[in-house]
Amino acid sequence: QVQLVESGGGLVQAGGSLRLSCAASGSSFISYGMGWFRRAPGKEREFVGAITWNGESTHYADSVKGRFTISRDNAKNTLSLQMNSLKPEDTAVYYCAAKFHKAGTMPDEYDYWGQGTQVTVSS
Repeated sequence: QVQLVESGGGLVQAGGSLRLSCAASGSSFISYGMGWFRRAPGKEREFVGAITWNGESTHYADSVKGRFTISRDNAKNTLSLQMNSLKPEDTAVYYCAAKFHKAGTMPDEYDYWGQGTQVTVSS
């Protein structure tokens, strides 16, 4: 079992930056690929990005590519999402998720989820 707790959300103006963190506890963090997802009001949960267990490979949704960066620190059991050049359409609840072995892009592939953190971008 893995427990995930997100933090770092908040209100920011368009063009600003935020850094989300996800603290993991429980089973070995390095056994899991990690992903970030988001859910905007009235919309389905969507893939934001993912990172392999060793941090050597990342993959992003087209909507955030070039603006968001995922990283992980396996020594500290933490996952991060650096969000730059934020847009109002980035407003959503952001979730981190863990998938045993290899990270993917579909929510159903993931085994464990955090409770989410709200990000609001004002225009």
